[in-house]
Amino acid sequence: MARPTPDAIFEPTRRPETKLRACDVPGCPNEGLYRAPKSRHQLEDYYWFCLDHVREYNLAWDYFAGMDEDQIEEIRRRDTIWQRPSWPFSGNYQRAEEKLRNAYYHVGGEDREPSRPKRPQSEEEQALAVFDLTASASFTEVKSRYKKLVKRLHPDANGGDREAEERLKVVNQAYQTLKKTLGQEAPR
Repeated sequence: MARPTPDAIFEPTRRPETKLRACDVPGCPNEGLYRAPKSRHQLEDYYWFCLDHVREYNLAWDYFAGMDEDQIEEIRRRDTIWQRPSWPFSGNYQRAEEKLRNAYYHVGGEDREPSRPKRPQSEEEQALAVFDLTASASFTEVKSRYKKLVKRLHPDANGGDREAEERLKVVNQAYQTLKKTLGQEAPR
């Protein structure tokens, strides 16, 4: 039996020859291989240029042409957040997180129950939060974290910074609270 020629095997899968696209510059005989947007309002509509003409077009292209400084700054600000909505945190991170989560579920089409208000934290829980520890922390962990914070917040280490001094007072108060509750577990 004779072997088929490669042309006979691949002929059904070959693509038909496509027509070449001409450069959009009048009188240019070259092929238009490179696309360029027609304007900032028509970013999905393109001119097709040869390499030389697309280089000229790119040198002359100015997305912000005809805009004043305020409009340009507004576009820059929106681009820094990928043109997504954002909310100021203003210190209430839980509320901002809840807004963001609700916006996510709303976009996804899911209904979500409103979160119940949390119970107030006990004095011990507040003190553990100051040290960024969990309820399972031992007194030795508290003591170790306390020493690190005191070294970092001491007025001599901060040049008399008032905020560090106030934070040190909070750390000392939290340590006293935890020493009362957790201090019985481990001897000093």
